[in-house]
Amino acid sequence: MTQTPIATDSGDLDMPGLDAIVEAASWTAKLGPLTDADVARMHESGAVVDGYLAEGKPVYGLTQGFGPLVTHSAKSEMEQGNSLISHLGTAQGRPVDPEASRLVFWLRLNSMRKGFSAVSPEFWQQLADLWNAGFTPVIPRDGTVSASGDLQPLAHVALACAGHGEAWVRDERGAWTVRPAAEALAGLNAQPLVWPVREALAFVNGTGVGLAVSILNQRSALRLVRAVATLTARLTVLLGGNSEHYEEGVGLARGQVGQLETARWIRADLPRDHRRDERRPLQEPYSLRCAPQVLGASLDQLRAAGEFLLREANGVTDNPITFEGRVLHAGNFHAMPVGFASEQTGLAMHMAAYLAERQLALVVSPTTNGDLPIMLTPRAGRGAGLAGVQISATSFISRIRQLVTPASLTTLPTNGWNQDHVPMALNSANGVGEALELGWLAVGSLALGAAQLAVMTGREDTTGVWAELAAISPALEADRPMAGEVRAAAALLRDHAETLLRDAA
Repeated sequence: MTQTPIATDSGDLDMPGLDAIVEAASWTAKLGPLTDADVARMHESGAVVDGYLAEGKPVYGLTQGFGPLVTHSAKSEMEQGNSLISHLGTAQGRPVDPEASRLVFWLRLNSMRKGFSAVSPEFWQQLADLWNAGFTPVIPRDGTVSASGDLQPLAHVALACAGHGEAWVRDERGAWTVRPAAEALAGLNAQPLVWPVREALAFVNGTGVGLAVSILNQRSALRLVRAVATLTARLTVLLGGNSEHYEEGVGLARGQVGQLETARWIRADLPRDHRRDERRPLQEPYSLRCAPQVLGASLDQLRAAGEFLLREANGVTDNPITFEGRVLHAGNFHAMPVGFASEQTGLAMHMAAYLAERQLALVVSPTTNGDLPIMLTPRAGRGAGLAGVQISATSFISRIRQLVTPASLTTLPTNGWNQDHVPMALNSANGVGEALELGWLAVGSLALGAAQLAVMTGREDTTGVWAELAAISPALEADRPMAGEVRAAAALLRDHAETLLRDAA
């Protein structure tokens, strides 16, 4: 269900949550026309800038050059607009996904309609018409320091709208291919846009690319935490572990919200008649016993990151802005809030993925799996069972740690004397996105451990998600390549976690 935007004190319309934003920016969604209030705000903002120009007052990007060239005068708005998006067209690397690209475009349009950016309603509508028609620029993901916003990647969006660069084209089956932007525009019977400098500044001076990728990362990380909670319950059932670890009283005594919620998730997946197998220890190893404490802490951090990202998505992040009759030159485009939220997401996700890897280690060792065969192979010696799966999972966690190392620790000054403090927010978001891919593979690896553990303990289910998992990874009668099974199990758990979270909402 589409959520209704909520009004803030300033009269702007804000989205109530990240899920609502992602839904509003989806392929099937459409941007509605500007309201009378939108148009009035936008005209008022433009009039403030016009007044400054009429009085001969300096305005960044209009009367002055860009960045360190602000000390030099400029003459032509149209020349400046083309110059801005052209000289910033230097991003490189693999493109962000089409879903992220559409969210980037939507976020910039949402910001520009709020009446702080001196954007003309007519030009805004041209951009919105392109977005509604499905125009989806290819956005190279590398090459910004995220300080004056994500200048280079956003310039590639603007360039694509002007017929330069590339765009994604979606066929009737939903498959995406890359085409020259001019060809994609022609396929939509759309003309390339010419960017005036006011609109070009408002568009590229924003945090939208790192923000979009971070929003999608945060949502994926939430689902990963939910999936590991589900697998924790499954292992507890199969091993006959002590469910006291997940009692509500434990969480109430401590008072941590995330711990209470993740323990509730685990309890919900345990049979009502579950009892500890007397052969199991009173206290399980920490990877099972402390799952609510670990997953709960991750959940709390992810939700806090989501709040920061939601504020940013509902805010205005370009420069200069107009406010109460004045042009204000400042730095809302500095993406430090996005950078910290991204790093928080990566660190929290890593702990959940690491917990999954530790649980996999528990189920493949006779010391902790109840004296079942090592690596859960029925042919010890002749067969190696899940040995390869576990080694790869260990590698995934090591690589995750490299990728989620805070990018803010790697900042460098640039742009002459101008950008002397930068956040590297998109670099962070890109790293966290890659880490999430590996995190889900760690979840898939643990899921295979759960599938083989069910075979070994004779507790296979014939319905539901565990029956689907058993079909993906049947009994290991002989060793076989399991890379595809890991990917399929990861996809199954991702979809299952998304369903659980959606139903709970």
